[in-house]
This record gives sequence, C-alpha cells and structure tokens, in this order.
Amino acid sequence: MSSRRKTPMRLQRISAATAALAALTTLATACEESPKPAPPAASPSASAPATASPAATGAAPATLAGAQAHVQQYTSCENLSTDPNDSRVPLSGFIGAGDWGITERGVCTDEKARGEIVLFLTPDMKAFQQAAKDHAAKLLAEGRDNTDLASRTVVGKTFALTALKTATAVSLVDPPNSDLRILSCNPNIFVPEGFKKEKALVEGCFLTDYVNSPDGQGSPHRGAVRDPSTEGAAKPGQPSTGSPGLPSAGSIAELKQLVSPHTVDCTKMTVTDEHIQSIDYMPVVDGPPSAWGVKQRAVCGELGGERRAHNLNWLDTVSDMKTLQAKAKAAQLADLKDDGRLKATASKLLVGTNIAVETNNANVRRGLYQLQFLYLNCETGFTAPAGHRLEKAQVDGCVLTNYERPS
Repeated sequence: MSSRRKTPMRLQRISAATAALAALTTLATACEESPKPAPPAASPSASAPATASPAATGAAPATLAGAQAHVQQYTSCENLSTDPNDSRVPLSGFIGAGDWGITERGVCTDEKARGEIVLFLTPDMKAFQQAAKDHAAKLLAEGRDNTDLASRTVVGKTFALTALKTATAVSLVDPPNSDLRILSCNPNIFVPEGFKKEKALVEGCFLTDYVNSPDGQGSPHRGAVRDPSTEGAAKPGQPSTGSPGLPSAGSIAELKQLVSPHTVDCTKMTVTDEHIQSIDYMPVVDGPPSAWGVKQRAVCGELGGERRAHNLNWLDTVSDMKTLQAKAKAAQLADLKDDGRLKATASKLLVGTNIAVETNNANVRRGLYQLQFLYLNCETGFTAPAGHRLEKAQVDGCVLTNYERPS
C-alpha cells in the first residue's frame, strides 16, 4: 500500500513530573508503603538465613556521637542534634528514648542524599528487634501486607537508624565492608540473587544488605545481564530463578487476543502497512514495516479525523527481530542525543520472541510487563535495580528490561 503520514508536525519535548515518594508515616515500622509485588519463586538467597551477621558482631559505639562517626564511614551525617523538637524529625509517629530499648535519639543530615537520618542508641538490640517484630506483626494482622517491604531501618550492634531517603539506606548497607544491615520483619520479603539474608536476634526477622524501593532507587543490580539462551528451558518466577521467557503469537489476531482488551484497547484496530502517526503518538517503526523486519502491522485506537487521534498503540508480528532491534536502537540513540531523554510522544518498543508492541502509554507498558514483554533499552550504561529483569538483547549495546527510570 502507499505510504502516508497523518499530521506530520514538529514535536515539542514534554518533561513528565517525577512522582514524589510517600512520606514515612511511622518510625516504629520504619517502612515505606509500596505496591504489593507478586509472590516470588523460591531463590537461593531466600533460603534459611545464616547464623551470624556483621551487624551483630561489628563496632559497638556507646554514644550517639560514636554512632554518627560510624555512619560517616559510609555517608554524611552532619549537624547531629538530640533536641526532641528538632524540625528535621517528622512530626508524626517517631519513637524516642524509653521505647523499643532506645536510650537516646538524635538526628543528623545526609548532605549527599539531601535527607535526614534519625539515630537511636540501642544497647539492648534484641529488645529493639523484638519491638520491631511485634509492631510489624500487628500491622500484618491488620491486613497491611506491605509492612516492611521497603524497610529503611538500618541496624548495627548497639545503634539503629531510620534513613528518610532510599539513597542513604543504600549508601549505608551496600559497601562490601559495611557492618550495617536493613532490618525487616515481614516473612514474605523477596531478597534477590546476589544479596545477603542473615539471621536477626529474634525469630521472624532477618537482616539484609538489599534495599527495596518502589521508586527504583534501591539497591543496584548485582548480577550480570541474563542470557536466557544459555540457561536451557525458561523457568517461571522471578529473575533470580531463571528467565520467565518472552511471549509469542502466530498472527496479528493472536497478538490482539493476547494483549486486548485488558492491556491494549483494540476495540478499533486497523491492520495496515501504511505509516500512521499523530502529533501525540509517534511509533517506533518509521517507514515501510518490512524494512524493519516487521511481517504484519496493526494500529489500535482512534485515528485522526474530525477529532484528534488518541490512544494509539501499534502491534507487530516480527519476521526478523534482530533487524527490528537494530533499527529501533538507532532511532532511540538519535532521540536521546539531544538532551538524554526520549520525546514524551515517542513510543517505546516492547518485544516478545516474535512480536512487539509500540506504545508511549506508561499504563499500557505496565500491563505488558505483566505479560512478560520487555522494553528494548539502549541507553549507554543503563542498568536495572535489583529484582527487575535485565536480559540480553539481539543487538550489542542494548538490554531487555521491565524497569524504566522515573521520567
């Protein structure tokens, strides 16, 4: 069919607002509420915890100033204050001296992460951990299953702290020589491969050097980029137990059935090799689909006419996935070259084994990740946080992932 373009207009870049993290509402839990993840498959790192942790055998400062000096080995902790009315301590829910085995409380500022650290002197660490367990158990019994999933409670031998910024928690527990650990008392916590899971002082809690965070700013990925082609048969479950594989379909009709209606609205679908785009929705494939390795192509959504085009997403069956990824890589790098960001109207390419979907709708992409589609990311130096998929693409310099950096 002949080539045509709908509404070819100069596009402006739109900066998406970055979603703010939810405030920490209670220091007693020292946890960050986050979306409940799917139950992971068992992994080697989630097996029985070890019998000892550096957090139980490390340095034992006897004063808050000593705890501050210990923290400063890993990140900044400036302007220590023991004033209970210090404005840097959030107003609600923060425990103080006399509770949880705490004898003193102070606050300092992590200037590197631009956040606060609330310090607790806890000579009776077992009492502190027991109180944390009791509080978590109470919340879990109330149905608050997210309790401690993104804990930022960090413990040593005689002191504990709450990091108000995820980056602070990572700085404290990530170094290989660190004797500090995250404390969590939720038995359903998933610890990815490559991270420690150690015994706490009370049953039902554990210590780890893994910082989980729903904003993607938690512990960095520690493993190599996974290459499913070298692992034999695909295995269901989380990345640490093997790749769940990628979806496939034998035709556009099968692809539509796979993604619609719950993920992509294909109530109106046009099967065509014509180049269809709009000012708000720019596909990845630009030009004749066959030159991109695309076998058959369709567009879902309301095409432009009397009213502006909206809700456009493209479905592809692919005869040459390597060609599609190579051309998509070139287009992505060209778009990133200007300011390091993709145009807000530019679609991202999510691929299966022999199918692909092009969309600039974040909600659609989230649904596609649940179907095991992965995004082709060719940013220089890109990596994914721990717990996300990071797999080999068919072109050098790119990876397949279900993680997107916040806009």
